Amino acid sequence: MAFSDFSLTVLGSRGSMAVGGEQCASYGGDSSCYMVRAGEETVFLDAGTGICAAPSDYPKDPVVLLTHLHLDHIVGLGMFPALSNRQLRVKVYVPFCRTREEAEESLGRIYAPPFWPVRLTEYASSPELLPLPDHFTLGALQIDAIPGNHPGGCMVFRLRHEGKSIVYVTDYEYEESSFERLVRFAEGADLLLFDAQYADTELPAKHGYGHASAGQGIELMERSDAKRLLLIHHDPRSFDRVLAQRETLLTHKKVEYARTGQRIVL
Repeated sequence: MAFSDFSLTVLGSRGSMAVGGEQCASYGGDSSCYMVRAGEETVFLDAGTGICAAPSDYPKDPVVLLTHLHLDHIVGLGMFPALSNRQLRVKVYVPFCRTREEAEESLGRIYAPPFWPVRLTEYASSPELLPLPDHFTLGALQIDAIPGNHPGGCMVFRLRHEGKSIVYVTDYEYEESSFERLVRFAEGADLLLFDAQYADTELPAKHGYGHASAGQGIELMERSDAKRLLLIHHDPRSFDRVLAQRETLLTHKKVEYARTGQRIVL
């Protein structure tokens, strides 16, 4: 397989809790994880249950970027196949930490006995747990991070590669100043991923839950002049029939609900 393109693959698009069964076979039931390949670089955006199905072929050591530490975004990390590969050295970037020690302590609250049999640093790949910078590069891939708006905090990422860009906005609730910041941050993005856990009509009853809707994602797309919108973080109660119905109401050709296994080449 050639690793020359810039692509995103949906490994898990479910929010809050992974679900299973025939009722979610089309859009998928695994929680948040998106694989980005940029040349020889492989980056995973979050590590929900979707990361358990990550491929095994990596031209360079893979990297995991965590937006925040809510369980649906890290629960798959302990079963990430690359962590058990002695030929790899996985890097995991942890938000809201200033030092390597803080990063290890943050994930160690979950990935340590009695909640997990071993610490992440004890895996065969000897992964590095590192504080997430606001800006850094992996080869020709540039990564920027800014805060969104979610209980406990959540980061928003922009990945740039050879003139193309992906913006990842998960676990976000509308707030005027942060939304204006998102508009500037996502300007001209080729692909925008946006939290649409709720229908627009559900938002008043879900105030303070930390999530958004398709209508708000479309507003961000239009105001930032992003070229394509992928709606993500599906509510665990929104099964295929619900998401399919919502999708029929979309009037933009470049807007859709994410499906597990979907691959987009930029």
